[in-house]
Amino acid sequence: MSLSPEQRREYRGIAHHLKPVIIIGDKGLTEGLQQELERALNDHELIKIKVASPDREQRQEAIEALCEASGARLVQTIGKIAVIMRRAAKPNPKLSNLHRFSK
Repeated sequence: MSLSPEQRREYRGIAHHLKPVIIIGDKGLTEGLQQELERALNDHELIKIKVASPDREQRQEAIEALCEASGARLVQTIGKIAVIMRRAAKPNPKLSNLHRFSK
């Protein structure tokens, strides 16, 4: 399931004011990072990720691997920041960025 242009626009607007929740460093995609990603997606549904790699191709590969491993959809990539989203089965309205900031 891909996102429609309208959905992408809405999610980009919501994510604009968010800070990165996950930062991928030199160690790459570790098991601890993947567990934290799962927790963040379950809690917030829409998150920003920062990839610290200076190489554009490595950043893109890391983002694609994260999305594939977690089942999340890529909303937007700008430089070292990516916005991804995955709907939670039972979203918490107090934590979910989609519920808190939707119009």
